[in-house]
Amino acid sequence: MRALLALVWIYAATPVAAQSIIVSDAPESVSLTVYRAQDRGDRPIDPNWPRGYALITETRTISIPAGESVIRFEGVAEGMFPESAIVTGLPQGVREKNRDARLLSPSGLVDAFLKREVTLLRTNRATGVTREQKAIITAGPQGGVILQTAEGYEALRCTGLPERMQFGGVPQNLSAKPTLSVITQSNEATTAKLTLTYMASGFDWQANYVAHAKPSDNKAIGKDKIDLFAWLTLANGGNQSFQNANTMAIAGEPNRERRAEQARPVGGGLSLACWPQQRTHQVPFNPGFIVDIPPPPAPPAPVAMAAYADENIVVTGQRMARAEMAAPVAVMVADQEDLGDLKLYRVPEPVTVNAKGQKQVAMIVKPGAAFDRIYTVRVDEYGRNDGASMPMSILFRGSNRKEKGLGLPMPSGQVMLFEDSNYGPLLAGQSTLSDRAVGDEIEMIVGRSSDVRYAITRMSETVEKQRFKVDITNARSEPVNVEVEIPFELRGKPKHIAKVDGIPTWKATIAANGEATLYYELELEKN
Repeated sequence: MRALLALVWIYAATPVAAQSIIVSDAPESVSLTVYRAQDRGDRPIDPNWPRGYALITETRTISIPAGESVIRFEGVAEGMFPESAIVTGLPQGVREKNRDARLLSPSGLVDAFLKREVTLLRTNRATGVTREQKAIITAGPQGGVILQTAEGYEALRCTGLPERMQFGGVPQNLSAKPTLSVITQSNEATTAKLTLTYMASGFDWQANYVAHAKPSDNKAIGKDKIDLFAWLTLANGGNQSFQNANTMAIAGEPNRERRAEQARPVGGGLSLACWPQQRTHQVPFNPGFIVDIPPPPAPPAPVAMAAYADENIVVTGQRMARAEMAAPVAVMVADQEDLGDLKLYRVPEPVTVNAKGQKQVAMIVKPGAAFDRIYTVRVDEYGRNDGASMPMSILFRGSNRKEKGLGLPMPSGQVMLFEDSNYGPLLAGQSTLSDRAVGDEIEMIVGRSSDVRYAITRMSETVEKQRFKVDITNARSEPVNVEVEIPFELRGKPKHIAKVDGIPTWKATIAANGEATLYYELELEKN
């Protein structure tokens, strides 16, 4: 019995070690590698929440006391995949990790104080006296906030008086930033340099091409030179900025398994409604929450609007005639590297990728690339027998080879083509470029020509065949090259129509202000 009591006394006298909570400082270095959204195709980046993802690596130095500690990594990306997080550098590794997804915000505070007491402050408009009243939040934050006071139940800000809630403090489980916390153990106090690596959604990137077409010195018909410039556009859809990050982008399609949509941290403003009068809009705006949150930074100094307006409005004809679109000057160009079967584009200097923002870095600079200008039509596009005059499409075709001025991987993206005019370069058309490897053919359809037109007429028809003609007219002051695709089974083997990629295609040169006619017959199936 004495031995048992001694054991009980010893157990009771042994203190339980308390956890030390360590909030890590801002990262010392950040590496951000962005992957494109899968299956986005030629659609633009989603500005609200980009559908790609990123691999993020941070280094932080912290002091770890002896015993058990909780280390909080604040400011991680809100789209973090917590199961992907890896922390290295701890003396005894990670015992447990948690993602804190409840953020400090009006709705987060209401949710945290649900069924708890707050102080309701209500100001009399006539006297200016503020009355304090105890209340319990019984419902919220979705759809409004319901309070229970000594006078009964009421909805927040539906009395017609300025009112706000005062909270006793900030709950420990609310964080101002998305946070990853880990539990670790150390036998002695030490300073450790930790590396946190994780994947996160809410990122994306794409290439944006600016092409400036210029007449070539080559006197051959349809030979153009294009100054090709591409921006690497990175998008960050989260609320966390990445300062001075070593930034990269991956082109290609890595083998990544699909997963369920990642839950984003809970937080935001309140959406208050009053029933049945709907009088919320009558109440002057009031922040409504008294918590220890630092105020937002002061807005930037106002721009001198008068001078700015004058520069944009007063433009004389002489100034417009001299105007030229300066070619983009690439101060810093992303370096292209091989990553297995993928392509990696490394920004050579650390850059800041702001929250809810986009960053653009020069990606490709290739002046004087050789392209052929071709006017083309596929005869099944607009009907085949009405004889109406229709514009032909303008196609720029080139080869992705060094001797043609290119010879580098070209990621998919949007293309804006400019051409020279008496008023400087003007936008001539837009196109979409798919992923092109070295040696591939490049085709960009940038619009339709009002000068080079075609008309299809059905001339005759029997049970065995149909006979058509295509009239081409060229109203330009120089000859043009045209191509007419006929995606049908032709009758006979016309020598003037060759197959290109399996499609019968007529190629011809139309003289300046000239005309040409193509005749062809279609084979009809016999019943």
